[in-house]
Amino acid sequence: MSSRRPRPPRTGPTAPLALTCAGTVVLAMALAGCSSASGTEPTADGGDRLDVVASFYPLEWLSQQVAGDLATVRSLTPPGAEPHDHELTPGDVAAVAEADVVVYLDALQPSVDAAVDAQGGDRAFDAGSAADLDLVYVAGEDHDHAEEEEHAEEERAHAEEEGAVTDPHFWHDPVRMAAVGEALAVQLGRADAGNADTYTANAAALRTELEALDDEFRTGLADCASRDVVTSHSAFGYLAEAFDLHQVGISGLAPDEEPTPSALTDATAFVREHGVSTIYFETLVSPAIAETVARETGAQTRQLDPIEGLTDASQGEDYLELMRSNLASLQAGQQCS
Repeated sequence: MSSRRPRPPRTGPTAPLALTCAGTVVLAMALAGCSSASGTEPTADGGDRLDVVASFYPLEWLSQQVAGDLATVRSLTPPGAEPHDHELTPGDVAAVAEADVVVYLDALQPSVDAAVDAQGGDRAFDAGSAADLDLVYVAGEDHDHAEEEEHAEEERAHAEEEGAVTDPHFWHDPVRMAAVGEALAVQLGRADAGNADTYTANAAALRTELEALDDEFRTGLADCASRDVVTSHSAFGYLAEAFDLHQVGISGLAPDEEPTPSALTDATAFVREHGVSTIYFETLVSPAIAETVARETGAQTRQLDPIEGLTDASQGEDYLELMRSNLASLQAGQQCS
């Protein structure tokens, strides 16, 4: 039976929430303060399920794998929504206030960050810390850069001077996902000490599955005609780093960021100079950027899913299927044998 202690009921309104993103109203604070302290369902052994809130799909899936049937997991980003600019509803903010564990990725979703800062407390788990986010993106350059360990401080200072931002898209590297799963198991164990061993075991089983996926990518991408991967936006830096590819993003880290005319010119020139045969477009955003470069160069287009959310256009039902679909797309587009 679960030994998780129920949180004491709230006896007064919550502190005001200073959200900076338009569309999220302060009314959520009143909803959070007036709602009940627990909306959990019983588990098979009669204990309460943990109430876990995840900010968007990859973290929702990861939470489900680690928590298993010991938690009810919901995502703050609905299917089909682009997570970067998604605005939370008052009910979403109330869910953050009431959850046993809040799983999020700092600096990816401003409205989530604001809600977590105001309401998350020690129940918030930032996946970025465990993912070891070591890639930075500098506008105008054609790929992310991993920092050399001995030059980390110097590289970080230089990156800040150049206006660089940390690349958050770690979930395209299965081994990083495994590391986040293990750290999440520790957080879940703190919230539900009686089932800590189960969370640890689930995370270990997940690591085995994700390392097998990593092996599939290494084998499948070992021998390719081209290692230059041209994408509509720079979402695949960790995938490129993990599997010895070179990402060339036409636009920046945000999927709705319009590329400058010079960026389009540079991407077109790169495709021609390096004989790139495939330009990758994504779900959730328009394929127009990829199609423009493909039309100018005679290249074909293929879908490469950023796995930020499930849609009707998704070529798979969950993270693992989407990753394998991406592998198949890369093998065809990069002409791998």
